[in-house]
Amino acid sequence: MPESIASLRRKRQALIQRLPPLARRVVRGSLIERYLPCGKPGCRCASGRGHGPKYYLSVSYPQGRPQLQYLSQQQHAQVPALLKNFQHVRHLLEQICDINRELLRRQEKV
Repeated sequence: MPESIASLRRKRQALIQRLPPLARRVVRGSLIERYLPCGKPGCRCASGRGHGPKYYLSVSYPQGRPQLQYLSQQQHAQVPALLKNFQHVRHLLEQICDINRELLRRQEKV
């Protein structure tokens, strides 16, 4: 038996209330860890994996190359939570969109 319109709207409202504050606690992208050689002859990095780790936020855009932004140690500590929040928001928005599509399918006001 299909869910009632009222039930779909209650579910949607509950999902909206679970969204984190979007203005300051989300970022899209990936966290990249790199080890880079410095280029000095005789440095240990020339024969090893390089200096690091250095952390970067990588963000891809359509029809463009990914943009890398260097992260300080303090920023690096914050970014995993921001990325996780983005995934959480994306998941909630997908569910909200599913409900809205169902309401549209039933010819109901979204």
